[in-house]
Amino acid sequence: MIKVGILGAAGYTGGELIRLLLNHPEAEIVFANSESNAGNPVSDVHEGLLGETDLRFTDAMPFDQVDVIFFCFGHGKSEAFLKEHDIPANVKIIDLAQDFRIQGDHDYVYGLPEINKEEIVQAQHVANPGCFATAIQLALLPAAHLNLLKEDVSVNAITGSTGAGQKPGATTHFSWRAGNLSIYKPFQHQHLAEIKQSIKQVQGYLDADIDFIPYRGPFARGIFCTAVVKTKAPEADIIDGYKDFYSDAAFTHYSDRPIDLKQVVNTNKALVHVDCFEGKILVTSCIDNLLKGAVGQAVQNMNLMFGIDERAGLRLKATAF
Repeated sequence: MIKVGILGAAGYTGGELIRLLLNHPEAEIVFANSESNAGNPVSDVHEGLLGETDLRFTDAMPFDQVDVIFFCFGHGKSEAFLKEHDIPANVKIIDLAQDFRIQGDHDYVYGLPEINKEEIVQAQHVANPGCFATAIQLALLPAAHLNLLKEDVSVNAITGSTGAGQKPGATTHFSWRAGNLSIYKPFQHQHLAEIKQSIKQVQGYLDADIDFIPYRGPFARGIFCTAVVKTKAPEADIIDGYKDFYSDAAFTHYSDRPIDLKQVVNTNKALVHVDCFEGKILVTSCIDNLLKGAVGQAVQNMNLMFGIDERAGLRLKATAF
């Protein structure tokens, strides 16, 4: 069994990670750390787990008892934590924050299995991709592989309220969010850097802009993304290219039919669809922001890092009705 420790276990991602690992056939949770909730049952915070586990939060961090640690911190806290704590060299780390997603003076592998599976298998440390970044990359990377991203790309994507984290805020309050739409961080969302990094990895260059407009949606979970790519490539080549790119992917699937959000909510799946028009294509992609966009992908990466079935613990049914 893979022995697991979770830091930042009281947030949305921590709760979803516990939910997945409780039913994982080859993993065992050793500790779920939350200083503010230490001693309390996990189900007091993650109420959907009532009757599923007797696990309690702890303020202890017995790193010597685990094989892997998940960092479910807010952005910017992982790097600071590592400066203050010694984690044994043999313990693997999967960081769900953005601290190590951009290549630099560290050994973290960018954890998008669709392009980095071989590196993830060998990795000691993995930086899990962002939720918007995952949806947008999965929409655009096949086009990058076909060398189609030569002009500016227009991207619109809408996310559920859980994407903003568990801490309440003015734009996450139900009475504000319900029946409402708004944009935020247009053209300057923090996930753009990792999106461009991956496109450059696959295409070899990127001379165009990714014009990304993020939307807050009036629903709890999921990301629905559309991207417009200008190209005169033949339709058959584009469709075949997308299908080939994901032919071996465990969770990302090309759909010949238009897709919708309910097909992926509560799963680790990503669905991608292309509509071709004269001189441009419309790419649609959708994921669950808490699963393929966060902890589902993190568990997928854990499976790869420990050499077990990539789909272990992730055979989930969509909440389509």
